[in-house]
Amino acid sequence: MEDRAAHDLLERLKSIGDANGGVGLGVCSVEPFVEVQAEMDRRLESGEAGRRRFTYTDPVISTDVRTTFRWSERLLVAAVSYLPTAGRPGPRSPNTGRIARFATSDQYVPLRELLAALSAELESAGFRAEPLADDNRLVDRAAAVRAGVAWWGKSTMALAPGFGPWMLLGSVVTDAPLPVSEPMVRDCGTCTACIPACPTGALDTEGVLDATRCISYWAQTPGMIPLAIREAWGDRLYGCDDCLEACPPGERWEADATTVAGRVDLLELLNRSNAELLAEYGHFYIPRRDPRFLRRNALVALGHSGTTEAEPVITGYLQSPVAVLRAHAAWALGSLGAAGAIPSLRQAAAVESDSLVKGEFVAALERLADPDRPVR
Repeated sequence: MEDRAAHDLLERLKSIGDANGGVGLGVCSVEPFVEVQAEMDRRLESGEAGRRRFTYTDPVISTDVRTTFRWSERLLVAAVSYLPTAGRPGPRSPNTGRIARFATSDQYVPLRELLAALSAELESAGFRAEPLADDNRLVDRAAAVRAGVAWWGKSTMALAPGFGPWMLLGSVVTDAPLPVSEPMVRDCGTCTACIPACPTGALDTEGVLDATRCISYWAQTPGMIPLAIREAWGDRLYGCDDCLEACPPGERWEADATTVAGRVDLLELLNRSNAELLAEYGHFYIPRRDPRFLRRNALVALGHSGTTEAEPVITGYLQSPVAVLRAHAAWALGSLGAAGAIPSLRQAAAVESDSLVKGEFVAALERLADPDRPVR
């Protein structure tokens, strides 16, 4: 392909990006992201990555696109912003929970549509093209940084001028010899606003996220939520935007979000069927597609935002056939100081066969008997 023809193709692709809501477009080589793989391996070894999943399932694959697409020559990287369309979270109100803005609806739809349009243009020009969005086969932030679409933030997120971290990233793998973009000459400088903003201290080192202390991580992870995370959870149902909201580059864009979204009636949620929950929240990453984990999150959120109206609903979950729900219901009652639930907790504890759950019942009873007792 002649240089002029490649340049013209890239200009057409940029026009498609602009016409389809893109806020960034760049091209990079498909050479392995060696430094990124080394850092992922380090985090896996240290335990900071938590349970192996997503791109951490196989860092060799996710940092070397040619392990999957041997024919690839370039990555065409695109970004879309989900603000202001995602809206602002409504004010905190009793018995409700917050959803992180990227998940107020399936915000990946516009990104996938853009990648499909870019792929179609490449194919019409006679090249192969494969879109990748939220895909374990590519660390999309690494591609965005190499392609000049963003820079690495101290929060470990990819940041762009004007939009900060409020973006979703995707790529098109192609064999088109497009001219590569220059990486962005920018970084966070002396700004560390994201680090103290983290409610659990998961960002205790610049550029390093300890996933095992991240609320967003635990909202998508099966099993019991650690006690320290529950205590810092607040009224969140899914995700956490605190480090994003603290990031100065996105402040003006965030200010344009005038609509209200992302607040859920938790009592209604807990009374809905599994089928209804999957229909409403199927765009969330719910572990094993099992709504019990969404219910678990709601119980923890109610432990912070619940009122006396919530107590009967939470108490009902003490009889759940699901151990993780019984355990988190007990914690929520203890957190709320629901003294009226003491008889139900005692009755449940007397017949509980799961030692871990029984421990949660006992801890809740102790907390209700002495609200000043340190949380165990």
